[in-house]
Amino acid sequence: MITWMKVLIVVGARPNFVKVAPLFKAIREFNAVHECWGPGIRPVLVHTGQHYDEPMSGGFFAHLDLPVPEVSLSVGSGTHAEQTAEIMRRFEPVLVAEQAEALVVVGDVNSTLACALVAAKLPRPARPLIAHVEAGLRSFDRSMPEEINRTLTDSVSDLLFVTEESAIDNLRREGIDPGRVHFVGNTMIDSLLAWEPRADRSSALTRYKLQPGGYALLTLHRGANVDERENFIEILEGLQELAELCPILFPLHPRTQRRIAQLALECYFTDSKLPNHEQSSTRAYGGDIRTTGPLSYLDFIHLMKNARLVVTDSGGVQEETTALGIPCVTVRDNTERPVTTTLGTNVLAGTRRAAIRESIRGQLACPRRGRIPA
Repeated sequence: MITWMKVLIVVGARPNFVKVAPLFKAIREFNAVHECWGPGIRPVLVHTGQHYDEPMSGGFFAHLDLPVPEVSLSVGSGTHAEQTAEIMRRFEPVLVAEQAEALVVVGDVNSTLACALVAAKLPRPARPLIAHVEAGLRSFDRSMPEEINRTLTDSVSDLLFVTEESAIDNLRREGIDPGRVHFVGNTMIDSLLAWEPRADRSSALTRYKLQPGGYALLTLHRGANVDERENFIEILEGLQELAELCPILFPLHPRTQRRIAQLALECYFTDSKLPNHEQSSTRAYGGDIRTTGPLSYLDFIHLMKNARLVVTDSGGVQEETTALGIPCVTVRDNTERPVTTTLGTNVLAGTRRAAIRESIRGQLACPRRGRIPA
C-alpha cells in the first residue's frame, strides 16, 4: 500500500505556472515508477490568485498540462503589503488543514514570500519542510520588491534549489548552510524546451502579420519602468530607432496597460488595442510599436523564438532568450540572472534612452552568441 507524502505547491503569478509544470511531470513519473511499493508523492496545487484573469492565469494551466488548482485563495490585486498580508491570512488555515509534509514555493513574487512565512511560523510538528525553487538569485537592488521576497524566502527555507552557480555563491556569503543548497537547474527552461515543438505550430506570426526575423518583441512590467511617466518615456524614446527599423510587438501586462492610459502615453503606439486610442497621422513618435493583450505561453515562445531582438525588463525572458539563442536587451541597471550576460545572449542597457539605443545598435550589428548554461 502506498504511503503518500503530501506536498503543497504554490503558484500565484504567470511565471510560477511555467516553473512548477516540470515538477508535476516529475511527480507523475515518480509515482508511476513507485506505484507498486511506494512511497508516493501527493501534490496539492494552491493558486493564490495573485494573477487572476484568464489571459494571465487560467489558460496557462491547460497549456502547461497542469491540474486544476485544488485550492484557490482568490486574493487579487492590491499594494504589496495588502496582497502579502491577505495571502498569509487566507493561506494559514489551508496549511493547517492540509497537514502537508512539505511546501514548495517558486520564484520571487509576493505569493512566494507570504506562503513561506506562514509555514515558517507554524509550530512543530505542524510546520512543513519548506523548499524554495529558484533560490539564491540576487540583483543586489533592495528597491526591487522581488529582491526582498527572494532574500527573505531563502532565509526561512529548509531546502534551496538553485538554477545557476552565482546563486550558490550568494547564499554562501549570506551564511546559509551549504547542506541546504542544491544545484538542480532551471525548471523554466525545462518547460521551454518541453513545449517548444508545440509552440512551433503557433499561428501567432500570421495573426500579427509578422515575418520571422523581421520584428522585435517587447515586454515591460516593472514598477520602476512603467509607473513614472518620465521613466516610461525615456524607455520608449530609447526604442524609437528600433521601431523605425522594424515593427515592435508589445504584449501588454494588465498593469502596464493601465499605466499607459493613466500616463496618457497612447501616442507612442500604432495599431493599438489600447482602450480609447485614436490613430493619428500626425504622431510625433515615428516608430511602429504595436500593442496586444497578454499572450498564451505557446504564442509567446513562438514570437520570442522568431524575433530579431527582444527588449525586456523580465528576469525570466532573459533566461528564455538565452536558451533560444535570441539577442536580448534588458532595460534595467542590474540583473539577478548574471549567467544570461556572461554566457547568454543578454546585455544590460540601463533605462536611459541613449544607453538603450546604443545597446540595441550593438545587438543588431553584432548579436551576442550565447550558449545554454550547464
